[in-house]
Order: sequence, then structure tokens, then C-alpha cells
Amino acid sequence: MTRDSEQVRALGAFSGGLDGMIAAKVLLLQGIAVEAVTFNSPFFDVAAGEKAAAELNIPWRRVDFYSEIEELLTDPPSGFGKNMNPCIDCHAAMFRKLSCLAAEEGFHFIFSGEVIGQRPMSQNKGSLNRVKNISGTSEVLLRPLSAKLLPPTPVEISGLVDRNGLLDISGRGRSRQISLAVKYGFSFVPAPAGGCLLTDPGYSKKLRVLMEAGLLSSENAELMKYGRMFLLPGAIGLSGRSEQENSALERMGKGFCMEIRDIPSPYGILIGATTEENIKTMASIIASYTKSHGPFTVITEKGEFLTVKISPEEREKYAIKL
Repeated sequence: MTRDSEQVRALGAFSGGLDGMIAAKVLLLQGIAVEAVTFNSPFFDVAAGEKAAAELNIPWRRVDFYSEIEELLTDPPSGFGKNMNPCIDCHAAMFRKLSCLAAEEGFHFIFSGEVIGQRPMSQNKGSLNRVKNISGTSEVLLRPLSAKLLPPTPVEISGLVDRNGLLDISGRGRSRQISLAVKYGFSFVPAPAGGCLLTDPGYSKKLRVLMEAGLLSSENAELMKYGRMFLLPGAIGLSGRSEQENSALERMGKGFCMEIRDIPSPYGILIGATTEENIKTMASIIASYTKSHGPFTVITEKGEFLTVKISPEEREKYAIKL
């Protein structure tokens, strides 16, 4: 689509889900030049956005979003969902950032894959309207999948987009989206998931403990994806639950790391106060998951030392139940 001989350009918030893919495709079919942005933080799967954009053959980029969401985790004006998800304020902050990028780079409008009624808190009509208003994007925001169920936007009224080519999808079902994916020839259909760790109960509990300990950071939030969690004086310990988690924690190389020499055992991480007492306690905790009797040689960046197992009962005094 062109306007005064200039091709219309749209910049989309793009998590990599099926709804965002269809929203982008609907605009592409109108001849609009579409580009996608996936917001980057420890809580989102950026790779999904890159994969979906490649499927549509549209330009894609990641944009850092951690500082914005960290602020919202403390006191979101619109509150949290069931867990640690400040969805309304998070979406508003994303759209605000997206609209700034669009203005700087000459895009005509921004869009998202939101669907009315898909999520009871963040995607009812009232919430969608609140997001639009507090983000200050009323003039430039389009939601192609539910546009025909919403009042015409300035984007449509101005002729940038043909409203007749937009959709009227609502509710939590995916049948229409899946049918459209087949119609459009998508080679894959993303799984029906929100894609945000802040909606996960177990991860949210870990994050609350991290925040209460005053240890929230992007790196530490990333670490919370893995392992059992233990609360020590001024510190948090993590212990891998599987070979895959051990490898992930070791690969990240964050925090104070420890492992037991020559015996299959969890990989341990300590963040916060790496006192001698905390190091010894965490070592005895990871030793408690081994089948051997000990004593055990613990390898750390500060050298090696011997430890023995802590009893399961004593270990549970430190464990965070998820």
C-alpha cells in the first residue's frame, strides 16, 4: 500500500507467536512494508520472534527491555496478573518504546497481535483501551486481528490501512488462527503459550525471593530459570536438577560456582554474600544429592576444600518450596 507515492511502513511488537505472525501477514497482503521487533529480557524467548520473522521473510531486530520491566516488577500501576506478570503496564511500555522507534525511523504506525478476550486480564476491551491510553499510542496503534470488533483507529481512518482487509477474531480459541496459518502456507504453527516466564508460578516465586533478598538483576533473573533454590544469609543458592540444568548453569558462568570432584552431583551456584559459611553450607547441600557417602572434594574458583553431606531435614530448612 502506498500513500502519496510513499510505501506505508509498519513496525510490530513480535513475540513469535501465531497471532503476531498473522497480524504481520494481514498487513503484508495489503502491500505494507512490515518490520518486527522482539523485546529482549530474561523473561521472553527472543529466538521465537527471530524464527517467526524469518518465516515471513520480514526484517527483524531485538530491542533491550530489561530496565523497563525491572521498574514495573517493583510497583506496576495496573497491578499484577496471577503471578509476577504486570501485563497491562508491560504492554504499554512496549508500545511506548515501539512508537518512539517508529517515529525516529519513519514508520507510519505500529501494530500487535493482540486478540480481544484471549487473556482475561490483559486482553479484554477495557485493558486494551487502557494500554492504548497510558502508552500514548492512540494515534498510531493498530490491532489487525480484532480491528473489526474495535472502533476504527486513526490508522484506518487516514487510509494507511484498508479496514476491510483486517480481521474480527476474539476469544481464547485458536481454530481461526490455525486455519489462517494453513491458508497463508506457514511452515510451522507456534505452540499456544504466552511465552513470558512472569506468568509461570514456580518462576514467579523464585523471582519474588530474589527481589526480597535485594538481588534482582538481569543476570540473576536469567539464573532463576534453572535448579532448586535455597535461601542463605544474604545469598541465594541454586542446585541443578538434571544434567541439562547443570550444563546450563555451568555454561552461563555467573555467580560463585562449585561442583564436587569425580562424583556425579549437582552443579551449584551462589549469588549474593559469598561468605565462607555460605560457601560451606551450599557445598554440603549439593553433596546431599549424591549417592556416595563422602567426604567430598568441592572445586570452586577460590580453590578446593572438603565437605560432608547435610541431612535432608537440615537441607529443607534452606530450600524454597515451589
